[in-house]
Amino acid sequence: MIKALIIDDEPAAVKTLQLMLERYTPEIEELRSTTDAAEGIHLLKSYQPQILFLDIQMPVMSGFDVLKHFPNLPFNIIFTTAYDEYAIQAIRFSALDFLLKPIDADELQMAVEKYMIKEVLQMSNQSLYNNFLHNITAQKKEDFKLALSTSEGTFFFNPDQIVRLEGESNYTRFYFTEKKPMLTSKTLKEFEEILTTHGFVRIHKSHLVNKKHITNLSGDGILTMADKSKVEISRRRRAEVAGFLKSQ
Repeated sequence: MIKALIIDDEPAAVKTLQLMLERYTPEIEELRSTTDAAEGIHLLKSYQPQILFLDIQMPVMSGFDVLKHFPNLPFNIIFTTAYDEYAIQAIRFSALDFLLKPIDADELQMAVEKYMIKEVLQMSNQSLYNNFLHNITAQKKEDFKLALSTSEGTFFFNPDQIVRLEGESNYTRFYFTEKKPMLTSKTLKEFEEILTTHGFVRIHKSHLVNKKHITNLSGDGILTMADKSKVEISRRRRAEVAGFLKSQ
């Protein structure tokens, strides 16, 4: 039996999510809700849900403020929010789940299924949560840390530590300034959406590079990176890449 709690200051949003959960996620057998963040903190302690559906932008106390009362994570968080670039970056960098409003039924089901798989595998979410708390208090984009899950565990990196990324089918290989390469089970496109605003540029269908670590551009469209690796720019992107290098 899964217990869940909704904290959202908009009654209509709460009602909509309740109806969707009742219709699409029969795994959740107990569901409670509140539009008051302070009451939500009390319910998290007394009701002890396994899943918290949490709105971010609320008056008086934001969703992030609610979470600061729980340095140790006794529940799983699925954020429900209208688009806010900084908030979404913090969540994506920490590999936590979020649903953009209006919530899509398929994405809701996938988020709950992901929780169930995690429980079966007995994977801890505490390190990801700690990284999220770090990201929401980061003063600059450069202070964000990206969570990378691999077969050897979960690791956290500052964007400046990443030289480039190379797509390999449904996987992505990361190359770092001082670490050995690392393979993750996400596509290059997923990481492009996260890292573009942190100084990374797509130069080829298989390559995403950190502009800070480009050391040379040859006449035949080959980039030399800070780690001495060489990466080819696709023909249709050469003018664009040359343009932003001149503007730096």
